Amino acid sequence: MKSLSAQYAGFTLVELVIVIVVLAIIAAVGIPQIGGMIQISKTNATKTEMVELKKAIIGNPQTVAGGVYVSCGFEGDVGFAPSRLEDLVTKPDSISLWDRLTRRGWNGPYIDSIDGGYLADEWESAYVYNGSARTLTSNGSGTGIVVGF
Repeated sequence: MKSLSAQYAGFTLVELVIVIVVLAIIAAVGIPQIGGMIQISKTNATKTEMVELKKAIIGNPQTVAGGVYVSCGFEGDVGFAPSRLEDLVTKPDSISLWDRLTRRGWNGPYIDSIDGGYLADEWESAYVYNGSARTLTSNGSGTGIVVGF
């Protein structure tokens, strides 16, 4: 025969309500913190991508092999900044292919182009590229993130 306490084992309604209230308090405090961390993460990822785009445009002076500067970027290879970001992946018709003798011409792609992800920031807002002002701007966060080159 079972004991009386084993027959009625379980939680009371009051205990369940207390647990739900405690979980609600934890969620109310934690969710805004997580939202802030997501925003910071998106900002950092966007800044990193913008620096990579800058390197694709003007090159990376720290990349040297055999005493020769090897990462010239679009501008170093062609002689001027691209007219649009898509030129970093697809050769414009007006620019010749890379010539090893003259070391001039389009030598791309200069950036990874998977799904065109390089064209938009982490908020899926298109980058604003201005070749004449030499700036790249992200407006997705609500505050402009600007990288000059």
